[in-house]
Amino acid sequence: MNSRRRLEAGFTLVEALAATTIVVLLTAGVLSALNPARGVFKTQPEVADMQQRLRTGVDALTRDLLSAGAGPYSGAGTGNLAGYFAPIMPFRRGLDSGMDDGVGVFKTDAITIVYVPPTSAQTTVKSDMPTASSQVVIDTEPGCPQDVRTGLVDPLCGFKANDTKAAMFDGTGAFDTLTVTSTDEAAQALGFQQTQQSALSKAYPGSASRHLTKIVEISIHVYYLNTATHQLMHYDGFSTVTPVLDNVAGLDFEYYGDPSPPIFARPGKDQKVTYGPSPPAQGVTQAPFAPGENCTWQMSGEGQVTRLASLGSAGGGLVRLTASQLTDGPWCPDDFNANRYDADLLRVRRVRITLRVTSGNDAVPARSVRFDVTPRNLNFGR
Repeated sequence: MNSRRRLEAGFTLVEALAATTIVVLLTAGVLSALNPARGVFKTQPEVADMQQRLRTGVDALTRDLLSAGAGPYSGAGTGNLAGYFAPIMPFRRGLDSGMDDGVGVFKTDAITIVYVPPTSAQTTVKSDMPTASSQVVIDTEPGCPQDVRTGLVDPLCGFKANDTKAAMFDGTGAFDTLTVTSTDEAAQALGFQQTQQSALSKAYPGSASRHLTKIVEISIHVYYLNTATHQLMHYDGFSTVTPVLDNVAGLDFEYYGDPSPPIFARPGKDQKVTYGPSPPAQGVTQAPFAPGENCTWQMSGEGQVTRLASLGSAGGGLVRLTASQLTDGPWCPDDFNANRYDADLLRVRRVRITLRVTSGNDAVPARSVRFDVTPRNLNFGR
């Protein structure tokens, strides 16, 4: 009878409290195990977003750097742009004064890339071009496209008004970038607007005076970090600025170059050199230099010798080019040209980029990637 009463009475208070404590502890254990998983589910989309943004930045920079230095391939004066001027520069260069860093500058978070795209708009300049010129008369060279209306060679060689971005260069190390503003088929003339300043940086000779000045369609790609908005930006060198990536915490460019100075590719046969603008023949003057000299070559008792120093053993690996090496001269095309650049930029063969991005979540650590790009057009001889 007493045993039955104890069974009907249920749990004592102590037993109930013990049971409740066990249940609470078990529930807390389960929840504590689930909480980290919940955090992972919350941050995983942001980690994936950072990875995607890094991939986008790498793809954009790699695509344009791989093409850096691609030069004209038809008519006279073919070859990569490093034989004419520096196609990679560690600063911003363009039409907008607020987007042009000027000369003698080295920035770790900005780069300008120049190349000739696959285009038939490339020919030579026919008439001499004084610095105040706003029109250029061009030659019709082999390789100029046909006019679809007439079936004849296009007298404007593929250049179009308000559409073509072009560069003019003459083998002295000088270059100017232009926007074609008008065309005159009868006169084979292109009206243009100079981009860096109000006048051309130098007077260019025409083919009528037996000199070669090339005019070609070009692509310019300027990448830089906007530290105010934390964005990777792209500028086309003329008019358009667009963001590429948001939440960019860091952007760094390093430059690696050929340790050997340029040499004559065919000594005793011609003036062609391994890279950079070729010097004039001994006794021939290229203003403002003495006879036989230019921005990368000078005369000595041995004849024509390079102005560029050796930065390592011949045949050795590429060397990192420092900020001081890329801002101390010698300057091409000369010390006074408005578009001058350090001649050591002609050595550049590889660029190393470090890109770092963040998310809006403090719990998610920043991600970074470091990668090298070797422009194929600047490495034919290696």
